[in-house]
Amino acid sequence: MKRDICWNKYDAKEEKKVYDFADDYKTFITECKTEREACRFAVNVAKENGFKDIDEYIKSGKKLKAGDKVYAVNRGKALVLFVVGSEPVENGMNILGAHIDSPRIDLKQNPIYEDEGLALLETHYYGGIKKYQWVATPLALHGVVALKSGEVKDIVVGEDPADPVVGISDLLIHLAAEQMEKKAAKVVEGEDLNILVGSRPVSGNKEEKELVKANILAILKDKYGIEEEDFVSAEIEAVPAGAARDYGLDRSMIIGYGHDDRVCAYPSLRAICDVKKPKRTLACILVDKEEIGSVGATGMQSRFFENMVAELMDRTGEFSELSLRRAMTNSYMLSSDVSSAFDPNYAAASEKKNVAYFGKGLVFLKYTGSRGKSGSNDANAEYIAKLRKIMDDNKISFQTGELGKVDLGGGGTIAYILANYGMEVIDLGVPVQNMHAPYEVISKADLYETYKGYMAFLKEA
Repeated sequence: MKRDICWNKYDAKEEKKVYDFADDYKTFITECKTEREACRFAVNVAKENGFKDIDEYIKSGKKLKAGDKVYAVNRGKALVLFVVGSEPVENGMNILGAHIDSPRIDLKQNPIYEDEGLALLETHYYGGIKKYQWVATPLALHGVVALKSGEVKDIVVGEDPADPVVGISDLLIHLAAEQMEKKAAKVVEGEDLNILVGSRPVSGNKEEKELVKANILAILKDKYGIEEEDFVSAEIEAVPAGAARDYGLDRSMIIGYGHDDRVCAYPSLRAICDVKKPKRTLACILVDKEEIGSVGATGMQSRFFENMVAELMDRTGEFSELSLRRAMTNSYMLSSDVSSAFDPNYAAASEKKNVAYFGKGLVFLKYTGSRGKSGSNDANAEYIAKLRKIMDDNKISFQTGELGKVDLGGGGTIAYILANYGMEVIDLGVPVQNMHAPYEVISKADLYETYKGYMAFLKEA
C-alpha cells in the first residue's frame, strides 16, 4: 500500500498549523528533560485548560458531572487527566497513554570523588543506551535533592547560556588502537561513564585533602545549600544540554533529546485539553519508568491509574468493584509510543514494506515485542479496522510499521499492561530516527498528524 507524503496535502493555512504546533512542542521538550519536569509542565497546561485536582472533589465530597475535568499526580513523576463524559464511565473510556521518562545517565547515591586533581561524579545509566554515544558531548544536570528537613531543592545546571556544562571524556584517537578493536557494547563500559565536573582546588586550607572535590562541594553548598551526604536522597539526571532545534535545510524535522516518548506525550496532553463535551469519559495517562520495564510506584504496572479510575467513579456515583472492572474492560486505548523510522543509512535493519517513513503520518504498530512477538500486545483486527475508519473519515494520514526485521531485536511499550484489563489496545505514535541516542529526530508532519489522530480517537472511538 502506497502512502502519500503528508506535506503534499497541506495548503498554506494547514502548513502554518504544522509549524506552529512544532514550535510549541520544541518548547516542551527543551524545558522538560526529566519526568518530573514533564509532569509539572502537564499540570500547568491542564490547569490553564480548566482541569482541577481530583483531591478537591474527594476531600469536599463534591460529585463530578459530565464535562468536568480533573487530574491526579503520582509523586511528581506521573499523572492522569480525565474529562467526564455524558455516558456512564462503566461504558468504557477512551484512553491515551504515553511515558515521560527517557534514557539518560543518573548519578549514583554516593557520586562525588577526586582523582589526580579532577572532580568527577559516578553514574548509573538508565534505560537502553549505546554508551559510546554519551561521551564527548555537553551534558546538563537536572533533578531534585530532598533534604532531611523535608525541603526539596530543584537542580538545573547547563541549560542557561550563562551556565557551565559537564561531560564524560573520551579517549583520544591517538591512543585508541586497543579501544577501537572492542565491540561497540564494550568500547565504553558502564562504570566508566564518570562525569567531569571540576579541576580547580579550593582556596584557603592547603592541608585539606581532595581540594578540587572540596571546591565543588563548596559551590553546591553556596548555590543550593546542599551537603555531600544529601546526594543519598537525590535524583539527579545527566541529559544532553541545549534546546531542541529545527533539523534539515527545509526545517521539516526536529532534533532534540527525549522524543521517545515525549513526542507522543505532548500531543496526547494537547488533545485531551482540546476535546469538548465528549460522550465517553476521556483519560490521558503520562507515566514514568517505561524505559526500565514500567516498574515501581510511578510506572504503569503500579495500581495508580486503576485507583484513580475508582476515585473518579466514586465521585460520579457509579463505583462498585464490578463497575470498575467493566469500565476498564470496555475501554479503548492508544498506547501513545514511538516507532522506528526508516533510515537509508541502515536500510538493512528494516523490511521496506513494513516500516514507518518520515512525512507519511502517524504509525500503527499492531505488535511490538521481540522476535516471535515476545512481550507483545498484538492488537485485534476488529479494533484496528475501527481506528482505520476514524482516521480515514477525518482525513488523517497514517501508516503501519514494526520495530525492524523480525530477528534483529525489538522493544516494548505499556500496551500489554493496559491490555491485561481486557480493553482494546494498540500502539500508535510518531516515527523516530536515532531512537535512544542523545539527540533523536522526528518529522513535524508526523507530529501534527499524530495530534489530529489522537483528537479524532478521543472524540469518535
